[in-house]
Amino acid sequence: MGDIKLVVQGDDLGMCRAVNEGISLAATEGVLTQTSVMAPTPWFGEGATMAKGLGLATGLHLTFTCEWQYLRWGPLTPAASLRDPDGLFKRSVAEAIEGDAAEAIVEANAQVDRAEACGLTLSYVDPHMGISQVPAYEAACARLGVKFMYPGVKPHHSFASVIVLSTAPRQDRPAWFVEQLEQLGDGTHMVMAHPGVESEELRAITPPDAHDYFWAESTRVPDLDALCSPDVRKVIDSRKIELVAVRDL
Repeated sequence: MGDIKLVVQGDDLGMCRAVNEGISLAATEGVLTQTSVMAPTPWFGEGATMAKGLGLATGLHLTFTCEWQYLRWGPLTPAASLRDPDGLFKRSVAEAIEGDAAEAIVEANAQVDRAEACGLTLSYVDPHMGISQVPAYEAACARLGVKFMYPGVKPHHSFASVIVLSTAPRQDRPAWFVEQLEQLGDGTHMVMAHPGVESEELRAITPPDAHDYFWAESTRVPDLDALCSPDVRKVIDSRKIELVAVRDL
């Protein structure tokens, strides 16, 4: 039997109640080992309390964008260059890249401050939607003494493989996840997921014809199903895969 470790991450804690509930279920009834928290979001207070209560490992999902049409959030600082015309965050990574790096660093520090003020110990940093403000990610990592989760920012974690559960085929996602787990070789692997529960709230964050609707309920509910699947747990147990968070490495 080989030495296989698996980090299973749920993104976007604090985004909305349905996501907080999904992450909680994935941690208590499934295989989730850590969650990326979004300090500027509306339901962050509840999410932070939940994560602390569960003893769930947390990292900072450093946020410079807000993609949804109806669910909107903005910077914790004045940060004019990071704002859309509606006064809240830009809607795409490409737009966020154009923001002022000095303002982004100040905003990153404010997001660290809020997370720590809510009692969280942050064990890594990663980006919401994609890498936009590299100096800000580096500054947050340096302040916290942690690594970034992905290549493109130094220092960063290295994994034998990264399984992006959220872009898997939607039909029978648990079976697809099982297939990926059965193919893992020795080393530390990482799974990136976006669990959420079925709800009117999650369906209402953006219109069905919006380009980002894929990332709403239609992705998050199947991700939760896969993370909580008995078949997934069975292959993890049978292959003696060790579930870890990056704070354990």
